[in-house]
Amino acid sequence: MSASTLLPRSVYKLSPLTPPRSTLVSRRYITRSALNQKFPSPGLPRAATSFQSPIHQFTRTIPHFPSTKIQFPTTPTPHNYTTMSTPTLPATMRAIKIPHTGGLEVLELHSDLPLPTPTSGQILIKNAFAGVNYIDTYLRTGLYPPPASGILGQEAEGTVVAVSAEGDTYGFKIGDRVAAFTSGGAYAEYVAVPAQTSFKLPEGIEAGLGAASLLQGLTALTLIREAHPVKKGETILVHAAAGGVGLWLCQLLRAVGAKVIATASTAEKLALAKENGADELVNYKTHDFVAEVARITGGAGVAAVFDGVGAATFEGSFASVARKGSMVSFGNASGPVPPFTIARLGAKNIKVLRPRLGAYVETREEFETYSAELFGFIADGKVGVKVHGRYKLEDVAKAQGELEGRGTVGKLLLVL
Repeated sequence: MSASTLLPRSVYKLSPLTPPRSTLVSRRYITRSALNQKFPSPGLPRAATSFQSPIHQFTRTIPHFPSTKIQFPTTPTPHNYTTMSTPTLPATMRAIKIPHTGGLEVLELHSDLPLPTPTSGQILIKNAFAGVNYIDTYLRTGLYPPPASGILGQEAEGTVVAVSAEGDTYGFKIGDRVAAFTSGGAYAEYVAVPAQTSFKLPEGIEAGLGAASLLQGLTALTLIREAHPVKKGETILVHAAAGGVGLWLCQLLRAVGAKVIATASTAEKLALAKENGADELVNYKTHDFVAEVARITGGAGVAAVFDGVGAATFEGSFASVARKGSMVSFGNASGPVPPFTIARLGAKNIKVLRPRLGAYVETREEFETYSAELFGFIADGKVGVKVHGRYKLEDVAKAQGELEGRGTVGKLLLVL
């Protein structure tokens, strides 16, 4: 079309023209009012996060309007985050919510809860799996304060469907498959999680292994790297060795060259611990594990005890630690450890720790470093992930009951 055949500018239509492919942006762009200038939203093309619309940029390339820019009104986005396609997200979701702390009966299924909105630095995940962990039972019973939302669950795996336009979201994009560690909310079809504690799963990681590995795997990895930095040749005592964290500890300790003494309650569980790297096996139902540790170590004791059982094993674990060793109590499966006199540490100059995973992966660098190492082990086949069972969301009480009954071997997953 020549300049002489153009319509007057007041009625000029852009619709007959087709902009160059390189400038055409299919998704809607974020307006000035919704855009966080410091942290552009990940997942959108650069043009889509500029202060001008893609169409405005196209008009600058038309030679017939060298000195005039056509202005188009912009409509503020209703939410300060980007989504795959707003109509595809439902208004409500299914979730497990507790009205108050208590027994298994407080785990209530709701089908009409509103979707969470990702706030600054968060991403919204459409959950495929949620991990069931012992800490969930502590939160349900009130041993630890439950999340304000009443929705339990600290481990999620799914697909990113929305990204906050505010805060640092570390490059996450719509459609990324991720595993995430959160302070609550994972027992639901959708969960808003901090991008800082989310990890994009590598290709080849089987569905479900993200939620099956993140919390327990990172717990075990940080225990042997930070709580007691394990050295090759050290002898380590692992209680509940066939449990979720126990199996991870057996495999990782074998990988670093330590000798593992494993305790469990049945021959079946001990056999599983043996398959996963344990060297010495002790059935604590039929044998005194303190006497067995003394026999195996020639009375010297172990360099470290990793004890996730709590009250029932603490005194025996304390007695089994070698001089200058570490007593690492990281769980309360049998109840919390009662107070003790700190002067008792001086007899053998031992260290007692009650570590919490969140304090080991508090920064993005720490979380990303340990997560990359963990899923690298899985992708390379250096460790295996044992899944005990997969449960429907409405069967969460059954899953937690089996976990508390200590009849499980490996990880428990909710399938959403």
